[in-house]
Amino acid sequence: MEIEHLKKVGCPEWVINHSIAVYKKALEISEFYPEADKKLIREGALLHDIGRSKSNNIDHAYIGGQIAKELGYSQEVINIIERHIGTGISKKESEKMNIPTKDYIPKTLEEKIVAHADNLLNGSTEVDVEFTADKWKKRLGKNHPSINKLYKNHEELIKSKRLKQ
Repeated sequence: MEIEHLKKVGCPEWVINHSIAVYKKALEISEFYPEADKKLIREGALLHDIGRSKSNNIDHAYIGGQIAKELGYSQEVINIIERHIGTGISKKESEKMNIPTKDYIPKTLEEKIVAHADNLLNGSTEVDVEFTADKWKKRLGKNHPSINKLYKNHEELIKSKRLKQ
């Protein structure tokens, strides 16, 4: 159903392919977490970029949340969509952006999994955390706090879980 919604609102094929790849990566990460809500992860991952049907700017996450609301999705799915940008956007940071002022930092396990899965993809191609960190350093500056948070999220969600296996 989510793919049909992406098509219905006019998402380009690359967004659909990317969203499917994010879903697969999120599902892979969620295997470390039996308590994770797989249905919520599926819906959130497949719809995380639905706002790209209207914008390819940072506001696509907020716009996507509004579209999901109109389509009748739960607040949990809307939160995943709104909070998937990078490692999140604080209320203070959102004041400087062209989005409504509020906290867009992932809070739940499912929000964190989808956001990090998105960070480990370049289009539909899976990349490692170093690729993303290097891309962010070029865009945001090498000392931007999001880069350290990216590594921290990777350690918490994936690396430390793999070491325990």
